Formats: sequence, structure tokens, C-alpha cells
Amino acid sequence: MKLRKSSLGLFLGFLLLSLTPSSIAKFVVEKNSLRVTSPDSIKGTYDSAIGNFGIPQYGGSMAGNVLYPKDNRKGCKEFDDSGISFKSKPGALPTFVLLDRGNCFFALKVWNAQKAGASAVLVADDIEEKLITMDTPEEDGSSAKYIENITIPSALIEKKFGEKLKSAISSGDMVNVNLDWREAVPHPDDRVEYELWTNSNDECGVKCDMLMEFVKDFKGAAQILEKGGYTQFTPHYITWYCPQAFTLSKQCKSQCINHGRYCAPDPEQDFSTGYDGKDVVVENLRQLCVYKVANETKKPWVWWDYVTDFQIRCPMKEKKYNKQCADAVIESLGLDIKKIEKCMGDPDADSENPVLKEEQDAQVGKGSRGDVTILPTLVVNSRQYRGKLEKGAVMKAICSGFEETTEPAVCLSSDVETNECLENNGGCWQDKGANVTACKDTFRGRVCECPLVDGVQFKGDGYTTCEASGPGRCKINNGGCWHEARNGHAFSACLDNGGVKCVCPAGFKGDGVKNCEDIDECKDKKACQCPECSCKNTWGSYNCSCSGDLLYIRDHDACISKTASQEGKSAWAAFWVIVIGLVLAASGAYLVYKYRIRSYMDSEIRAIMAQYMPLDSQAEVVNHVNDERA
Repeated sequence: MKLRKSSLGLFLGFLLLSLTPSSIAKFVVEKNSLRVTSPDSIKGTYDSAIGNFGIPQYGGSMAGNVLYPKDNRKGCKEFDDSGISFKSKPGALPTFVLLDRGNCFFALKVWNAQKAGASAVLVADDIEEKLITMDTPEEDGSSAKYIENITIPSALIEKKFGEKLKSAISSGDMVNVNLDWREAVPHPDDRVEYELWTNSNDECGVKCDMLMEFVKDFKGAAQILEKGGYTQFTPHYITWYCPQAFTLSKQCKSQCINHGRYCAPDPEQDFSTGYDGKDVVVENLRQLCVYKVANETKKPWVWWDYVTDFQIRCPMKEKKYNKQCADAVIESLGLDIKKIEKCMGDPDADSENPVLKEEQDAQVGKGSRGDVTILPTLVVNSRQYRGKLEKGAVMKAICSGFEETTEPAVCLSSDVETNECLENNGGCWQDKGANVTACKDTFRGRVCECPLVDGVQFKGDGYTTCEASGPGRCKINNGGCWHEARNGHAFSACLDNGGVKCVCPAGFKGDGVKNCEDIDECKDKKACQCPECSCKNTWGSYNCSCSGDLLYIRDHDACISKTASQEGKSAWAAFWVIVIGLVLAASGAYLVYKYRIRSYMDSEIRAIMAQYMPLDSQAEVVNHVNDERA
């Protein structure tokens, strides 16, 4: 029997309520800071809840003037019909429109205000309660178009705060506020952890189409961030379990695997045709295992390739949403199919699947992150992203999660942020001659920090001064010291000794930074003071000469005659000749002495030896000691 859509909707509503993980639900409202700067009577900082549509300016802030329209104060009708325009005049602050809650969807209020020229929308609650998240309605043909085109940020404020704003505006005060998203995402270090709660179902309407379009657009940026080690991305998939009383029902059998433990709604919302919810659960499980296997090979970014390729090659509309098509995609990416199948396990087994069980546990909020109840959901550094799921907006949220000055280059592109160093150098120190600046562009603004250039560290406050220091500092614009070259001679006040001081070289005087003036040694009588000396000053030095046949001796600052000089040279020559002669005579006498000593010693030795044995040159001596007498 065919189940009617009304009956299906009732069942799915009951199913979604019943399939929440067995824990205390915790939904965290993501907030941003709203600061009133005038009038003084309400000046201060207030909480506001970020709308889950439009484009919040993550990492930035926006100042504006609050207006409360005289007509259509709930914003459920187009403002053009009433002749109301919120467009700011040139040079004026952007217009923040204050609207009342009620009578229509939050998104419709914001859309109507945006069309009338508003830069942002504040929706005042109509009851005293804690802040909630303004979510998008279930999209149908009429709402899908304007939700997709909302580009301005919006926030819900408490009723009491809204009444303060209305009272100030009615009194004629100019109400200026500042919406600040700079701390909406924590930024503890140089790596961002983010996760996307998604679904492989491509037949759930506009929201699924938007999700698939985002995955395709964001794939390139995500892979750059992941390959560079800047981010750690984890995909997640929402599943529910079927209540015990319904596990044997047709509905649960068609929507669930593992005997009702893991379920998903029917893609077409019709149990009698097309694909079943369990087909979606199986593909979700496969995509999780693709990520796990790719992560084991140190290539987690391959998940983006698989998901985008599967969307293109295996759509439900073409009846290709099946294992055969999925395996073809896996094989084309070089992944191990057997490992993926082992990871998936048996969907018909009456037991828990460890991968999907982990996903159900992860749906429960932990720490500052609330329960995941909205699909799709993006979580950045444990904070749920609120706003349109669009590449530029999501990049801003991720980039705002980096510790300042650690952002990768992709976060500093013109598509994501504005380079504040381009205007007046960001108010930081700059050396135009050396093309060196202390301004460092960051995603949230700029910092003035003395730079490191070619291994040379500059030191200073970064705003008014930065001086090169350490070895090699003279290579950078001469260390900021004075230098000049004339007539082929160059002089510098930079000392490459590890310090930062500039000292004028010998022959110059001055501060060493802006100027070093040549010292006139002749005029100041610091040289050539002998009576016969004639002094002539040159740049950086001096020349001293003597009159007549005199020669100048710089070390003694004196003049001597050339004859005396020559006589002196002759005396020195004679002295050295005598010394050399004495050395030669001594050497000769020593050699003669050595020769005579050696000869004497030889004759003595021969005489001693001759007493004990005849020498070859002597006749045999007759020995009569042993002769017998007759």
C-alpha cells in the first residue's frame, strides 16, 4: 500500500523526535558582540545571536546607524511599496534596520530590508527569553530564491535591549552601533580544526543543492589548506536510530541498517518509490570510510575528490546512486576498495557499527559546541558557523580561526580580506628608500611589527622607529646611517659589529645618521703643525707636504731633509754590511773549530786502538813473552 505524503510527514516528524541521541539535548546559540557607541544613555556591549543565513563578516566588524521604520515594522512586506529606502548617502554610516519579530520568517524580514538598501538587520524579540538562532525556513519554491540571495548579516537581540533602541530613536537620538565578529570564532594557534556535517542525499531540495554546490566550490581551497598543514578537516554525517517499538515496521526497515540502529529519511519522501533512507545511510558510511582510508595514507583531502566526483557521476536522478558507481569512483582515485569495504562492515548485522556509532556520539554537543541538529552544519574551532554556506563566507570564518599573523596566504587574498597596509602603510613605520615596512597584513586587520629582512632583524616599536641590528645590518640601506661617495672614495657611518649605532668615520664629524661633515684638519690645526709643513685639506682626509728638499714623516708630523734621509739610509746600509760580515766570520771560525776538534779526536782514537790490535798500516810487532829459553 502506498503511504501518502501527509502520513509520511507525520511519521518522519515522530521519527526525528524519537531518533535524537539518548542524551540531554544542548543547543548552543552562536553569538557576536554588539556595541552601542551612542547615545551615552544606552552605551555598552550587548549580546546578539547570529542569523543562520546571509553572510556574517567573520573576523571583521561593521559600524552603522540604527533606523526603526515608521511603517512595516515587522518587515513582512516589501518596503518599496511604502516608499521607504534604507540606502546610505555618500559618506554616511551604513544603515542597520531594526525590525520586530513575528508574523513571517526571519529570512523574509532580512530579504525585504536588504532590497530596500539596508546593510544589516537587527530583529528585536517580542518575548522575554534567551536568544535563539534565526534559522532558514523549510525551503519551498517561494522562499528558496530569496534565501539564496541574502548577502547582508543579521542578528536577533533581546526584547529589553530592543526597547532601549526604540526609545532612543523615538527621542531623536542618533543611535550608532558596532557589530563585531572578530571573536566569534576562537583563534588559539596556527592551525584551524573544522568539520562539516553533511549528507550524500542529493534529492532533498534546495538545501541539498546548496550543499553540493558549496562542496564543489570549496574543494580547491580546502585541499590547499589541508595539504599545507594549516587545517585539520573532518567530515561527519548525521544518523538517527529507530525506536525499539518500530524496528520491525516497514518504515524502519526501509530507512535503517543494522536492525534500526542507523537511519536516514527517505530521499523522495515516498516509501514506495525510488531510493530508500537506508541507501543514503550506506553511502554516508562509505564516504566516512573513504575519509578514514585516505587519512591513513596521509592524504585526507582525497575525500573532497570522492564526494565531488560521486555527486557528478552517481546522481539519484540518473539512477546511478549505487555501489557499482561508487566503486568506479573509488578505483579512479587509487583508493583500496577492500579496505573501505572492511571499514563499512555488514549493514545487515544485528550489531553496532563502530564508525556510525562514533558519528552518533559526535552529534552530542561537547564543550562550547552545541548538539548538531541542523543539516548542513559547519563547526570551526568548536564553534558552529552561522550564515550562508558559501565559499567566501566560510573562508572568512576559517581564516578568523587562525592566531593573528599565522594565516596562510590564501586568507590574505583580495577575495577574502582587505589589505590595510595599502592605505598610509597602516600607520606603521616605513623606510621607502629600502622598501622596508613594519606593517604586516592579517586577516583581522594589521599589526605594526619590525620586520626581518635578508637575515637582518629590525628592532623598535614598529610604529615610529625600526632600526636594523646585528651582523649584516649595513647591507640594508646602510643600516640607516649616513653614507656618501666622492671622487671614487666611499665613506659610511655604519659599523657592522652587531650594534645599532651610527658613528662617523675618521675625518668626519656629525650624528652619523643624517650627516657627517668633513673635518678640516688643516684649519683646525690637527695635522701639519711643523714649521716647514704645508697642509692641504681633502674630503675625508688631508695632504701634508714640505718645502724644498724636505720629506714629510706623518707619524712624527715632521719634515726632514732628503740628504739626511739619504745619509741615514747609507749609515743603515753600512751597519747591516758590518753585521753580515761579523756573522759570516763567526760562522767560518766555528766551522774551522769543528774541523780541528774532529781531527784531534780521530788521532786520539786511532792511538788507543793501536795498543790492542795492529792497524793495517803497521808491521807486525814481535812478541817474546812466550819464547822458551834454551
